Amino acid sequence: MPIKTLRIPTADGRTDAFAAFPDDGERHPGVLMYADGFGLRPVLKDMARELAGHGYYVLVPHLFYRHGPAPVVELPEYIGEDVRPAIFAELMPVIVAHTPERVLSDADAYLTFLTAQPEVAAGPVAVTGYCIGGLLAMRTAAAHPGEVAAVAAFHAPVAADGPGLFAKLTAQVHLGHAEGDLTPEALEELNGFLDAAGVAYTSEIYPGTVHGFTMSDTDTFSAPGLTLHWDRLLALLARTLTDD
Repeated sequence: MPIKTLRIPTADGRTDAFAAFPDDGERHPGVLMYADGFGLRPVLKDMARELAGHGYYVLVPHLFYRHGPAPVVELPEYIGEDVRPAIFAELMPVIVAHTPERVLSDADAYLTFLTAQPEVAAGPVAVTGYCIGGLLAMRTAAAHPGEVAAVAAFHAPVAADGPGLFAKLTAQVHLGHAEGDLTPEALEELNGFLDAAGVAYTSEIYPGTVHGFTMSDTDTFSAPGLTLHWDRLLALLARTLTDD
């Protein structure tokens, strides 16, 4: 599965990105993938390749390009508890500076770029994201109701913007929550907001997981959690982006 390095023009400059897609000369549905707070690194390429292998063009942009090329802070090959606090101390100002206005401006650029690629099929796209990237995915879907048919977020603070965000969604939604992030009572409240907004969704706690469970280069990784994530994500995309 090829990985193509790209530069995406935005209102504030250009950002690094990569794309994975089947090398078969065909056009495939587009998926915009938002990384977690740690940003672009080899594990994201692995995940993009995995998803592309199921018949999708997967675009993964560098979110924090205003602060320099990826990675904006030095990352070890394995992110464990011994280094996590120091990394987050450097990253948090960068994440805080990525305001909702910047998120939506960049989302416009990412979707314009994605849908213009010759390997991407005409029609709606999907957006998926991890950790803070899951919130960005939800904001993107809410801002582009006619273009985004599906949105998924994993171990993500999806309620951070309040229930008003959900009212703007027309995409089908899957939310995969870490057991360590959300109590059953909080899940019930969140799902109530989704119901009230009329969202077509699935939303569940993944058993035995903690925040960051999809990322195999961290000490929070859960192999069963990652597998369940693929099961849910692929089912969502099959329902919304393919004719099968």
